[in-house]
Amino acid sequence: MGHWQAPTLEGRLVRLDPLELRHADGLWEASRDARTWQWLSIVQPWTRRELDAWVDDALASAEAGTDLPLVTTSEERVVGSTRYLALRPEHLSVEIGWTWLHPSAWGTGVNVEAKLLMLRHAFETWGCRRVELKTDALNTRSRGAMEAFGATFEGVHRKHMLVRGDENRDSAWYSVIDDDWPAVERRLVARLAD
Repeated sequence: MGHWQAPTLEGRLVRLDPLELRHADGLWEASRDARTWQWLSIVQPWTRRELDAWVDDALASAEAGTDLPLVTTSEERVVGSTRYLALRPEHLSVEIGWTWLHPSAWGTGVNVEAKLLMLRHAFETWGCRRVELKTDALNTRSRGAMEAFGATFEGVHRKHMLVRGDENRDSAWYSVIDDDWPAVERRLVARLAD
């Protein structure tokens, strides 16, 4: 079982690249809308120093091998970020999460194609048996997106996390397993064709 590396994944609408320091300016611009951060576990970085600290933490997690942070680019502009996390190659399991996009990318197909590319890589390159996704149980937009592409709802972990300082978060858990992947792939491809 090898160590997984952050891939570069490219589709028609989106490109996902391993996060590097050179992406910090684009991430700063993409992170300015407060709506982007509503459901994330940290408070929106209000200063460039705060965003740079977020980038440094993400790069440190990549260096430690715990996360594989990616930068989301569309039309040659950084629009957000996502990650592979909870890397468990010994169990052929991974999580996709920490996804955020500037609202200008919402509803454009960018997130749909990014999930297609990431799931395809997890199942077809890494040979995963399971991909997990989770979100704040109150985040109806994210939950609806996962359900729309066929992820299976597995339940809510009550009082799962303290976020944004000391707010409680109940987390809704979803998964796609290798048995589900062909149908999920067809749904994602069909959504992109609409």
